[in-house]
Amino acid sequence: MKKFVVLIVVLGVGFGGYAFWKHEKPQSVAAATVARPNTATIELRNINFAVTAAGEIGPDNMVSVRPEINGRISVLPVDIGDKITKGTLLCALDDSDLQSERDTQITQIEGAKLQVEKAKRNYERNKELHENHLVSQEVYDDTVTDYEMSKNALELAQKTLSQIEVQISKTRIVAPFDCTVLTRPVSIGQAVSGSGGVGGGTEIMTVANLAEMIITAHMNQADVPRLKIGEKVDVQVEAVQDLKMKGTVERIAPQATIKNNIKGFETQIRLKNLDPRVRPGMTADMVIPLQSAENAVAIPLAAVFSEENERYTFVQRPDGNFEVRPIHIGVADFEYAEVLDGLQKGDVVSLTRPENVIGDLQSALARQAANSAANTNILSSATNQPARHTD
Repeated sequence: MKKFVVLIVVLGVGFGGYAFWKHEKPQSVAAATVARPNTATIELRNINFAVTAAGEIGPDNMVSVRPEINGRISVLPVDIGDKITKGTLLCALDDSDLQSERDTQITQIEGAKLQVEKAKRNYERNKELHENHLVSQEVYDDTVTDYEMSKNALELAQKTLSQIEVQISKTRIVAPFDCTVLTRPVSIGQAVSGSGGVGGGTEIMTVANLAEMIITAHMNQADVPRLKIGEKVDVQVEAVQDLKMKGTVERIAPQATIKNNIKGFETQIRLKNLDPRVRPGMTADMVIPLQSAENAVAIPLAAVFSEENERYTFVQRPDGNFEVRPIHIGVADFEYAEVLDGLQKGDVVSLTRPENVIGDLQSALARQAANSAANTNILSSATNQPARHTD
């Protein structure tokens, strides 16, 4: 008897739950159906179409510092992260051997000058004697030759000194512009090779101007035709929260390249007035505006239909039915499109293909063409009417 009572209770609870579920389900479905509108009212709004892209931040001007001659580092006053001004000493090579050569060459030049003076005196003396027929032509020619050779020797010694001084000047490397030291892989006492050698010489350090930076992005080929030099770009740096900056499109590559199996064009965006927290190598997310329309007649994209390259929509009539109406689309974003012709503010359009449709696309296109021709004729007639005269 007890088991029978329990069974009755269980069946009663199950039946009650089923009845409740059956009663509530239509209401839930009805609520969901009401929550999703089937129509939209045409309104005026601003439409801005922009694309997003990611790129890497890099310095505007970066230089790999390499010596022009072979040598050993004797002075290295800067280190990674140092901010230096143009003309500041970056590195100096040991020039003791070159200084010794310079001193020796200066001594040789002094001796060459004495030889020139001596040869000049002999030349002037023999020239006078030759004019008075007191020395032979051969003796005179020899003094002329000695004088010319002494001058050539002096000129050669001076050129050699100039070359040594140029070599000495190349032992000191200074900053080419206001910059920051990014890398410095060498140390004092290390032997380095000149840039004319194998591999382009030893890299002493890299320096860069961090006052201005550029973002290098790979832009999709479909967006590039609408991208303009000088376009303003909104930039957000991933590594620095809530930091937003402005950039300017500075350069678009003339030839496409393939990156990650996507054909696009390398684009450079210049950043100015940088936050000190921004560093080279950081990733930047950009929003690049391509097209915009202010106070445009806007239609939801869901209400735009297409057939044989013709765009159209379904406009609600006063009787509740819908008619097919061709439209011309302008600027579009990801939600709305600008309607250039075919709709006006306040029109109600269907977001789905309705069942109660009056007319078809071909008839609507024919009516549109006829109306356009009629308007053109009226305008032409009004323009060609003769002027009226009054007495």
